[in-house]
Amino acid sequence: MMKLAHQIKAKVFSYEKFNEDDKLVLDKFLQLFPFNLKDEKIELKKTEAEGLNDMKITILEVTLAKEKHTSKFLENLMEILDEEQKKLILSQLESRLDNNLDFFLRFDKNEYLKNNKLQLTDSGNCFHIEISIAAFPKKRELGLDIVRKVFM
Repeated sequence: MMKLAHQIKAKVFSYEKFNEDDKLVLDKFLQLFPFNLKDEKIELKKTEAEGLNDMKITILEVTLAKEKHTSKFLENLMEILDEEQKKLILSQLESRLDNNLDFFLRFDKNEYLKNNKLQLTDSGNCFHIEISIAAFPKKRELGLDIVRKVFM
């Protein structure tokens, strides 16, 4: 199988003001990865930040750089996504791929936490996934082709 992504970054914010359960957010975040991060020596970066009105925000972030990890992550993502969401992603390819060939997905956090369903969203309260597409030469059309292959 050819290399599809140079790296994948996944990130989620957990907000104290929404009474979000940090443990639930962490558990669901880890479910996106079909392997144990510790066993694979992949860092789970946890950052505490302060928002408006001293609101506590916890930022969870993972960067996958090895091909075996990026491939497994994409395979897992394809298993979790339903057909409707895959079609929606394919219909929005152009707007989700930037000129650096980074492909952006945002999944509604509440939908995933409550119903275990990955549903695309434009809102900020989401799980962010940024996929750096491995196209050589680095051309937009090649990048789009690779993304099509992944989500078909």
